[in-house]
Amino acid sequence: MTRTFVAPESLEAALAALAAGARPVAGGTDLVVGSRQGKAMLPDDLLAIHRIEVLRGIVPTDAGGLRLGALATHEEIVAHPVVRERFPALADASAIVGSHATRAQGTIGGNVMNASPAMDAGGPLLCFDGTVTLRSVAGERVVSLADLWTGPGGTSANPDELLVSVDLSAPPEGTGSCYVRLEYRRQMEIAVVGATAVVAIRDGAVSDARIAITALAPTIRRVPGAEATLIGTDGGGGAVAAAARATADASTPISDVRGSAEYRLAMAAVIARRAIAGAIARARGEDVPIPASPALHGAH
Repeated sequence: MTRTFVAPESLEAALAALAAGARPVAGGTDLVVGSRQGKAMLPDDLLAIHRIEVLRGIVPTDAGGLRLGALATHEEIVAHPVVRERFPALADASAIVGSHATRAQGTIGGNVMNASPAMDAGGPLLCFDGTVTLRSVAGERVVSLADLWTGPGGTSANPDELLVSVDLSAPPEGTGSCYVRLEYRRQMEIAVVGATAVVAIRDGAVSDARIAITALAPTIRRVPGAEATLIGTDGGGGAVAAAARATADASTPISDVRGSAEYRLAMAAVIARRAIAGAIARARGEDVPIPASPALHGAH
């Protein structure tokens, strides 16, 4: 049972509480639900960070990238014009997280630090070269998402470190991006299989490709073999299918209550193909609605 609860307004006070052993909570959409279901007890000392204004905001950077404050909600991300225009895969993902209530309360910082291999926003953040800034009373450090996630629910952050922001790199000109997940229903869903594609097209050929898998490995991760298969091609159906097969070949899913490993493997190529095709369509200026999953459901 929680013994202490503090809700400071300054980052410095929050970091001091962390150093003293408190555990942070923002939107609480994972922590509270997990406690109610008996999966994990609430920490003895709880630090609520929702009053710390410097952790809010979605701000374009001078280099053309984007900085997401740890308290940016999925609802805010979906509505942000820069996200929708330049980082649409992230809008695709945030638009289908949980329910309306989850998106209104759930934060990107909490989502990242929860480190679920099924988190929708993880693939887009990874494909846009996402890094996180971690702060403690001892200072700050920047860590790539690829190095942050160590396994299901695990990160390389120290117990006294607080995620304060997530930074994304500027996508090259001619880039389209797309996140697609296998859906059974439209609300309160968790990805059974998900795929992200970020594709740049120059002079009619694919000049750069980033592909990541969700719920298909112990952590969300990119698939270099699939990316290499796509780069240099015309982005046609044959190239997309080959990259999708390479994505499935790199998958190592498990069986659980939401789907067997065999089913996930069978669906991996299907979902990857939809995500890659959606990214290429957007790179070519075609309209793919946000979120992409419902629009591309059943696409061949």
